[in-house]
Formats: sequence, structure tokens, C-alpha cells
Amino acid sequence: MSLPTLHHLHRPLCSTGLNVSPLGLGTVKLGRDQGVKYPSGFRIPDDQEAAMLLNQAKGLGINLIDTAPAYGTSEARLGPLLRGQRQDWVIVSKVGEEFDNGQSRFDFSAAHTRLSVERSLQRLETDFIDLVLVHSDGNDLHILQQTEVYQTLAALKQEGKIRAFGLSGKTVEGGIKALETGDCAMVTYNLRDQGEKPVLDYAAAHGKAILVKKALASGHACLTPGVDPVRASFDLLFDHPGVVSAIVGTINPLHLAHNVAIAAAVLRAR
Repeated sequence: MSLPTLHHLHRPLCSTGLNVSPLGLGTVKLGRDQGVKYPSGFRIPDDQEAAMLLNQAKGLGINLIDTAPAYGTSEARLGPLLRGQRQDWVIVSKVGEEFDNGQSRFDFSAAHTRLSVERSLQRLETDFIDLVLVHSDGNDLHILQQTEVYQTLAALKQEGKIRAFGLSGKTVEGGIKALETGDCAMVTYNLRDQGEKPVLDYAAAHGKAILVKKALASGHACLTPGVDPVRASFDLLFDHPGVVSAIVGTINPLHLAHNVAIAAAVLRAR
């Protein structure tokens, strides 16, 4: 019997013209093992292991890949790993956060935003990035209203260097504000934390896209015995009409296949 895949379950990323898989592959673990909050340690995969993981994801019907400058060497590794496959992937990257010497720093200026996108284009070996999100430090409204990052991303979209933009934020007010003029918000939404649900509601009402981060509570999801936390998580997420895709950051092939099988079952049961 063939394994369930997500090939026929892709959905529109709002008005971008892009269709994406309901699960996306997060790649922080391809490039960074410092300052990340996971319940157990991990080893960054080598190039062969990373290539096998990407091929597995593609074979399972995943076409959405999530990276960021703050994910260490993730972007620089993905460029060579995805050579010849650009048409197979919808690439999400970010601006605003830099991670150096074990520390994060933030810069939302117009100059840095443009520099960051140009650098991501070089690292990813591509002429355009499908979606660029502002990597918020938590001061969402200040970033959107008092810095030039959003206007700069809008200009880069006009120039064709990015196809869509939005905010990976931490507040309800910021998420809603970001969706007023942007295409997408990435929000935390899981069994433990549903505080940003009003952002999902706004997106559903206004034809905007939601990507979910920490969908499995960064591996911390746990329920009563006998309840599959992955199934319960995906039941919650895909029950909301605003959710387009959930980002899962596993580098374990068995976990990835399990996540896809459960997501496919949940979606086909709808």
C-alpha cells in the first residue's frame, strides 16, 4: 500500500497565485543548533542527509520550504541543495533578524531590508523569493508603523524580487495590522497557545494567508494517554479556514512521514 501524500491537497496562498502544500518544511535545523528551543538536542544534518530529507519531503508532496537569515547556514545550504529544482518549491524567507556568535540582533531599516533580500537571493541561487516575512522581535506594531521594512518589501514586490510579503509576528495587533497591506502572517497556533486566533479569523474574513509556526508546540505537544498529539494538533489547525499551511521543522524522516500521513488523513476527512 502506498503511503499517503499531500500531492492533491495543495491550496492557494491567498491572491499570490501560488499553491502550497498544507505542511511546509522548516529548515532552522539545517543551519543552526544554538539558541533553539527544542525538547531534545540534535545534530545538524550533513549535505547528503539534508538532500535526502528534501527529496523525501518533495516525494511526500511538500512544496513549501521555510528558511531565514537568522537560521545560521540554512539559506546558504539550500541554494546548492535545491539547484535545478526551483520550479518545485515555494520558498519563504525573512528579513529583520540576524544571528551572529550565538546572539540575535534586529535591523528593520530600508537599507538592511534590501541588503538582506539581495543576500538571500544570492544564497538561495534564485531570481526571486516567493514570500518574505518580517522576522519580528515582538514589537510588531512599532516595526510596522515606525520602520521602513514593510514599505521596502512592497517596493521589492513591485520590482519582482519577491512575490509576496508579510509578518512573522508575536501579537494579535501586529498580525492584523500586517495583513491590512501584506499578503500573509505567520502566527503561533497550537494545542497550548491559541492567543493569536483573532489573526486567523481576520485572514479568513479578508482573503489573506496564514502560515502556522510552532504548530506542534516545537515538539512539546502532549495530551492525555492514547491521544495522538500530532493528529490533535492538525485537527485544530486545519479546522480553521484561515490556515493555509503549517510549518514543521523535523529532520527525522520517520517523523516527517508520520506528520504527512496524519495531515493527509485529517484533510481528507474534512
